[in-house]
Amino acid sequence: MTFKQRVSSATRHQWFWFTVWVVVTLLFSVWAGSPWILLFILLFFDSYITKLIPWSFWKKSKNNTFRKTMEWVDAILFALIAVYFINTFFFQNYQIPSSSLEKSLLVGDFLAVSKLSYGPRAPITPLSFPLAQHTMPVVGGKSYIEKPQWKYKRLKGFGQVERNDIVVFNFPTGDTVALNMQGVDFYTLSRLNSNGSAGVRSDRRTYGEIVYRPVDRRENYVKRCIGLPGETIALRNDSVFIDGTLLPNPRLSQHNYMIHTDGTQISAGLFEELGINKADYVSQNNYGQQTTRSQDLTGVDSISLAMAGLQPRNGNNGRIYFSIPLTEEMVTKLKSKPFVWEIIKEKEQPGMSYYYPLDYDTDWTRDTFGPLWIPKKGETITFDSDLPFKVAAYKRCIKNYEGNDFDYRDGKVYINGRQADSYTFKFDYYFMMGDNRHNSADSRVWGFVPEDHIVGKPILIWLSLEKDKGWLNGKIRWNRLFRNANIPA
Repeated sequence: MTFKQRVSSATRHQWFWFTVWVVVTLLFSVWAGSPWILLFILLFFDSYITKLIPWSFWKKSKNNTFRKTMEWVDAILFALIAVYFINTFFFQNYQIPSSSLEKSLLVGDFLAVSKLSYGPRAPITPLSFPLAQHTMPVVGGKSYIEKPQWKYKRLKGFGQVERNDIVVFNFPTGDTVALNMQGVDFYTLSRLNSNGSAGVRSDRRTYGEIVYRPVDRRENYVKRCIGLPGETIALRNDSVFIDGTLLPNPRLSQHNYMIHTDGTQISAGLFEELGINKADYVSQNNYGQQTTRSQDLTGVDSISLAMAGLQPRNGNNGRIYFSIPLTEEMVTKLKSKPFVWEIIKEKEQPGMSYYYPLDYDTDWTRDTFGPLWIPKKGETITFDSDLPFKVAAYKRCIKNYEGNDFDYRDGKVYINGRQADSYTFKFDYYFMMGDNRHNSADSRVWGFVPEDHIVGKPILIWLSLEKDKGWLNGKIRWNRLFRNANIPA
């Protein structure tokens, strides 16, 4: 049959579905801003009209086993392509792994993340296995092929990142990973190793293979956006200030407290009633033994008590619970208990931990941080004053995120081999924080989130599982199902 005969013999049904796919392809091409997508029209024309390529050759096979096998292969391939397309451009599943956003989002919440809210990011690493972020399930190994690498491009969405949005993004410092210790980023491991990054790379027995991950294959994180591009952020005594103006803490934000009782032990039932997870008041030692985070203060001298801000009553030192994350509502409820003497917010002393920028000596803490300017696309920093600080704060943005060679020597900055007196940023950046303010590794630790790392906006909790309970004993949190996942501040 000639080409002309094939076209003329096509049925209305065939022409209808061909037309539908042409319209879909045209719209998608306009949305993506890529005329190359129009080439798919040729594929649809052959598939529905001319049928020059025998796409379904296996349907005519007389071998029943082969036919059945190919039916399964066809269905699986179609499902994988559909999942890849939906996962890339529309929605993605995400599970809350840590308590950094408690009590807004809980450990065990499963979220539907909208890519359309901020505009889907076109694939940077296009050849990857659907639903696998960076590692193949069961068999292990990379779930993606590193080449080709496409340039960052974001399709038009319904809006942009706004203050107090809960945002899913790729972990910025997750570009280099030690496979045996993926819970800690490579830069932290290098800082803790006495021989630096060379010590980590040489000790494969401890750290495993060191791998590089492209932007869209890095681990997914979720935090609340606190600072927007071009703003200056600072924390003073647990309060956030944006350009000098106080930003109220989220209603469900938590801080760590010491609970001083008259010696009464707080029951697991009361912790559960308050909404405090077992992991928030129980510690586990190296032998797997679990103990409540508390101490009987009997016999502790008065000087030690005073240094902790505690006072005995009628000769009774009482009992102290420490590092318990509480919301303001929880604090109020606990204070009403007759056996609770006082509740004291814990303060971190300077030098107790590392905070951004890591290569510059500051007295910043999780409670008192900044001021720090957040880079904005098109805005320029000058290298004329506070040079060591600016280098420490913005070197990673200029070098790692925006792809420039960066060097700082003899008190001068060199970008791409030339001395630079200023730099104009190509990306917008965001400052992310967890609502669980004292138990969140966020922008206070690893810095800014570039716009090309933004994945999407959680819109729905479709499942929620309580890890401390069994399936027949309240494991499913029914009251959280199908709720809005972007909890307002």
